[in-house]
Amino acid sequence: MKKIKYILISILFSFLFIILYLSLDNEKIYNTQDLIGKKISEVEINLFQSNRTINTKELTNNEFTVLNFWASWCGPCRDEHPNLVRLSKIKNLKLIGINFKDNKDNAKTFLKENGNPFDLLAEDKDGKNSINFGVYGIPETILIDSELRILKKYIGPLNIKEVNEIRKIVKK
Repeated sequence: MKKIKYILISILFSFLFIILYLSLDNEKIYNTQDLIGKKISEVEINLFQSNRTINTKELTNNEFTVLNFWASWCGPCRDEHPNLVRLSKIKNLKLIGINFKDNKDNAKTFLKENGNPFDLLAEDKDGKNSINFGVYGIPETILIDSELRILKKYIGPLNIKEVNEIRKIVKK
């Protein structure tokens, strides 16, 4: 009886080992780069300072728009903030900051201390709207044109190279 028990346990562990070993080869990186060239979804976004909402189709008034998903508790968001300030100086580019799962007072303090580069500030308290944009972590930045087509998507904090790339795209 003990021999059968050891054999069954050995088979079970062997089976689990094989499954785990085979899963190591599977790449599980979630990549949203296939969204480039597609139009963003029509979404209602709550404005940060009021009870108003805007619809993403209202963004067609802008030649180019950057949607930046950020939070005050996000360390990489602090790192990229000076680059957002640089982007805010480009005339034909509107910056929309979407505050992600954050405490409103903390977000206000963050912007007061670091400057507010955003032309419009929205919020996504529960993270549901961000899913419509393919956002799965922050910071993420999406560059769209006046037809709401995604031109570029940046996952992680923007660096100076990416700021220059955006600058080059919007000045064409």
